[in-house]
Amino acid sequence: MSRRFPFPHPVNETSARIVAAGVVVMSVAYALTGAAWLLVPLTWGFLARVTTGPTFSPLGTLATKFITPRLNVKHRFVAGPPKRFAQFVGLVFSSTASVLWLLDFSTASQIVAAALAMAALLEAALAVCLGCVMFGFLMRLGVIPERVCEQCNNLALGPTAKV
Repeated sequence: MSRRFPFPHPVNETSARIVAAGVVVMSVAYALTGAAWLLVPLTWGFLARVTTGPTFSPLGTLATKFITPRLNVKHRFVAGPPKRFAQFVGLVFSSTASVLWLLDFSTASQIVAAALAMAALLEAALAVCLGCVMFGFLMRLGVIPERVCEQCNNLALGPTAKV
């Protein structure tokens, strides 16, 4: 996408899980209250993270620059391409919720947001990234190009990184 603001590779899983927790909070808040203004930062955040990683995402910046560095935990690094794909899936869900709200299908919009919250909760609480699982499945089917697979595999060669 952008050479100036590349998506990180590898990705600090601690930061990814913190971002997912923020997505859970926003998605659940919208699903329960119907406060449509919450869809704006939710959708913007996914768009920003897909195109530039955490650079223009307030939630991504908060996680990577302020929260993660202050945590005294062993950080695990994972491949960037699957995480970027997961952000794209989140963008699809948050955009769908936004469009449904604009079309006056607010209940359907809230259901989509609740589904997004469930996926984000799996990532935040258990480090289970459904978008990454989908990415792996698409790789096995040959939909994801082999060169992307090589990028992910190269991460495993680094001394501190684990896939």
